[in-house]
Amino acid sequence: MKAKHFFTVLAVTATTWVCSAQINLGERALGALQKGVAGFTFSNEQAAALAKEGVRKLDSANVVACPNDGYTLRLNRVFGKHANENGLQLNYKVYLTKEVNAFACADGSVRVYSGLMDIMDDNQLLAVIGHEIGHVVNEDSKDAMRAALKKSAVLDALASQSDKIGKVTDGEAGQIASVLLDSKHSRSQENDADTFAYEFMKKHGYDVNAVESAFLILAKLSEGGQSDFISRMLSSHPDPTARAQKARERAIADKRYKAYVQKPINNKAPVVKKPTTKRPTKKRRR
Repeated sequence: MKAKHFFTVLAVTATTWVCSAQINLGERALGALQKGVAGFTFSNEQAAALAKEGVRKLDSANVVACPNDGYTLRLNRVFGKHANENGLQLNYKVYLTKEVNAFACADGSVRVYSGLMDIMDDNQLLAVIGHEIGHVVNEDSKDAMRAALKKSAVLDALASQSDKIGKVTDGEAGQIASVLLDSKHSRSQENDADTFAYEFMKKHGYDVNAVESAFLILAKLSEGGQSDFISRMLSSHPDPTARAQKARERAIADKRYKAYVQKPINNKAPVVKKPTTKRPTKKRRR
């Protein structure tokens, strides 16, 4: 899965699977491919178990917005109703960072960066998250994780000890976290996730034109060379302008197209006013 491809701007993928197996991940040297790992069956349960450990490491390495933070409250309002989308059980948090990104993992974890929430309104944000959910539903994250882990000692351990899953060391969790952030989806998988995002918006009655608008924002960022991340994303993903055009064509075909106007963005927690109590006035003595 790709935890760095924010709508491909994001990276993500997820599902709640109960882990009944046990995985022993020992410290092993590289060599999975030489030991027949290429034919190893990498299950959804194993992908979820490893993703959970990687996300735990990422959560500890980032500043996570607290429950009463404005970003968290907004994400609860916008996305909370979709925490069980397509039978998936998703957990979600906000990373407080200026980076424009979001990702979802095979264990159902969705992480949204505050930098993304600063430039996307509610509909655009849902389009991005819908894209990431698409990667989970299509099992792209599992496939990408497997491909990345084939090059590491982690999958070597899985191939030989798949009937035993034990505690993952901190070092191994860090390795898995790197895989989550650096593994890639194919262009066809990205296109399929784009389609899922459009259908997700349509299914729930949101403005489907926000999909085109989100990609246009990405295209604009890339023109200005806003970040190394955008450059990395463009090197491995379809051109955002072309993707925006495809979203536009879908909306036109559905007779739903209308130029999207971005709505106000508010990531601030509401100010709770304390009730004021009037002091009784003292009667003057005559």
